[in-house]
Amino acid sequence: MSSQHALISLVARVLLSAIFITAGYQKIGGYDGTLQYMASQGVPGFMLPAVIALELGGGLAILFGLFSRWAALGLAIFSVVAALIFHTNFADQMQAVAFMKNLAIAGGLLLLFANGPGAWAVRD
Repeated sequence: MSSQHALISLVARVLLSAIFITAGYQKIGGYDGTLQYMASQGVPGFMLPAVIALELGGGLAILFGLFSRWAALGLAIFSVVAALIFHTNFADQMQAVAFMKNLAIAGGLLLLFANGPGAWAVRD
């Protein structure tokens, strides 16, 4: 694997992981608000700790290249499910964009699952 390929893979992992690490951290800071939003969409609040763990843990795993294939697969599934639960009001343009964003992120995560984290990873 060339050093250029390794560098691009690392940059891709940083970019893919950033949204999940940030979202998980923000859910901790806005825990009550997140619980209310989840409840308004019919998602039970007891799932919030698991969501935070998946976003933070999966995001960090991808960032460091530690079991990143499995983290990517889990976060890809999570991204599609979240799109289907939270972003299906296509009359609202922002929700339609968020839906497509989630699908695009899932696509990038599936590429990571298929191709691995690259040479600069802790452990595939």
